[in-house]
Amino acid sequence: MITTSSVLGQFDLCADRAAFPDLDNGYYHPVDARIHALGDGTRWALVAELLGYNPRGGNLIDVVHRFGNCLTRGEPGFGAFLERVDNMAEIDPAGAEVYAGGVPVVVRGTALPVAAPTGAPLQDVFRLLAPENKPLLLADETELRAGLPADLPVLLRLDEWNQPEDLWDTPPSAHETFQLIAEVLHSSDPARYRPSLPPNSHWSHWPEAGTL
Repeated sequence: MITTSSVLGQFDLCADRAAFPDLDNGYYHPVDARIHALGDGTRWALVAELLGYNPRGGNLIDVVHRFGNCLTRGEPGFGAFLERVDNMAEIDPAGAEVYAGGVPVVVRGTALPVAAPTGAPLQDVFRLLAPENKPLLLADETELRAGLPADLPVLLRLDEWNQPEDLWDTPPSAHETFQLIAEVLHSSDPARYRPSLPPNSHWSHWPEAGTL
């Protein structure tokens, strides 16, 4: 039996070691995000994706976090860092963190035209691409299920949610979003996710992220 306390306890332990999804991360300019809750009554997993431009990493990176009681590899917390842009040397040849102009952004071999001017900050360029290109930018089925049992059913997918402003002050166990997700995993009933708080996971709510 999955208990809400065991789910939330794991979330809190990961938050204590800074391995829980943090939309205010100073190293990433946020671009998009998604949460997947999977379970079958005895096994559970949560996969959280934070897609962001990391100037130090020199790429648009999908940071995948994995949690659960049935992970097939690794420990709960950070699971993968998936670089998405194939042609960073063309879109930013000088390493100036701005768009060179006149070239598409190539993601997984697909050239995506960009409606951005020369000199636009790269995070703004990537944010323009995100709404229409989620399947390319976020995890595909293989990436989603890496480290998870292949037969674990998806219960809930969230493209927006309410995130604590500070995980040190408000751990996941004290926040409505993750309390409700724990209820969904405990019950295997996605209808348990009935939030009252407005979503704030869009990048526009986190202006200080990526500014270290």
